[in-house]
Amino acid sequence: MTTIETFVRVLDLGGTFVFAISGALLAVNRRLDLFGILVLSFVAGNFGGIVRDVLIGAVPPAALSDGRYLLVSVLAGLITFFLYSGVDRLRSPVALFDAAGLSFFAVAGAQKAIEFGLSPVMAALLGMLTGIGGGITRDILVAEVPQVLRSDLYAVAALAGAGIVVSGDQLGLPYGISALAGGLLCFGLRFMAIRYGWHLPVAHLSAQGRAGVEGRKDGGDN
Repeated sequence: MTTIETFVRVLDLGGTFVFAISGALLAVNRRLDLFGILVLSFVAGNFGGIVRDVLIGAVPPAALSDGRYLLVSVLAGLITFFLYSGVDRLRSPVALFDAAGLSFFAVAGAQKAIEFGLSPVMAALLGMLTGIGGGITRDILVAEVPQVLRSDLYAVAALAGAGIVVSGDQLGLPYGISALAGGLLCFGLRFMAIRYGWHLPVAHLSAQGRAGVEGRKDGGDN
């Protein structure tokens, strides 16, 4: 295994661990049992990578063919289950672990897509998808609107980090440098968005408000 492949695998496993913790924290907060916690850990930590591998033809996906992914997910779930009070003392634990996992996966996903010959644009998009896939599935399983559709700069941060990796590859920069820069940019954007409420423009008239306006119009007509 080459140095780059080893580095990508380390990033992949690191992203799996921190995303699995975010899934386990959410499961504990929703009062799921131990099995539910482990399921949500595996889903959060691995579904983004599974989708990426299926789309680029790297089958069977690494998360299903390499036992280390399952081991890391189970370990994260058990740590959270038995040491929840300690993990939960971290400031905004779910959001911060999510930001770290997003950074790992965006960088590793983009690099793996590059290795499989995807174009720069598609590689960046696959990096973003790797970062958001597990979180989307995690939130759907607990009946929440996925964070990627409502959180500040979630997918944008992943796309920015993946874009740095792709740009570095196009410029011939060492992978370690572009990966570090992309990961820091992704994490930094998410952290600042969480800290200061940065977000993309949203519609000012909510569906509820629109319904109220329409109701008043109907009442006026009568």
